[in-house]
Amino acid sequence: MVENRVMQLKGKLIVSCQALPHEPLHSSFIMGRMAVAAKEGGAVGIRANTKEDIKEIQSQVDLPVIGIVKRDYEDCKVYITPTMKEIEELMEVKPEIIALDATGAVRPGGLSLDDFFRQIKEKYPEQLWMADCSTIEEALHADELGFDFIGTTMVGYTEQSKGDRIEANDFEIIRTILSKAKHRVIAEGNINTPEKAKRVIELGAFSVVVGSIITRPQLITKSFAEALEQ
Repeated sequence: MVENRVMQLKGKLIVSCQALPHEPLHSSFIMGRMAVAAKEGGAVGIRANTKEDIKEIQSQVDLPVIGIVKRDYEDCKVYITPTMKEIEELMEVKPEIIALDATGAVRPGGLSLDDFFRQIKEKYPEQLWMADCSTIEEALHADELGFDFIGTTMVGYTEQSKGDRIEANDFEIIRTILSKAKHRVIAEGNINTPEKAKRVIELGAFSVVVGSIITRPQLITKSFAEALEQ
């Protein structure tokens, strides 16, 4: 059943509906309506943060969800679904896919990605997992570990990927991962034009996640305002 729902994502658009506490649209109600708008526009899946937002989104749209919990821990660089606590919260609402940081950074308590993934896979063997990666090496390591989906979510957002651009050399990072990975690849991270979204699907990505350029109006407005100031 879950696999059938996930197959709806193939070749299609997933919209990330997220607003953090410091952002103007922070509200589970608003994210639920944002998901409705995304569905009306043609999205076939939603990526969402926190069990509260996911529960509201699930009440508004019948679309597969990639669930995460963003939470900061002291002296830790991992903030996307970093510990078992966040996994347990997400399992209360059972998103079709759970995504987590797979950049190789040590998790709270000194737990490695390998050990953490082994634990969650053992506890929830039926759950589908997505690896949020920032480099080709991380993606291929996550592929070997057995993640169901490999995402390019973190490209350009970590020290080891600083300066990397997902679209460089006709999406070379994605093309390389696609050529070597056994599991499905989801293109994500600065896919901010329809042309980029179309291209990554043409290259063979299973699906594409688009976020801020659709769902963060303050950033969209800023790009217009800055253009007028130049």
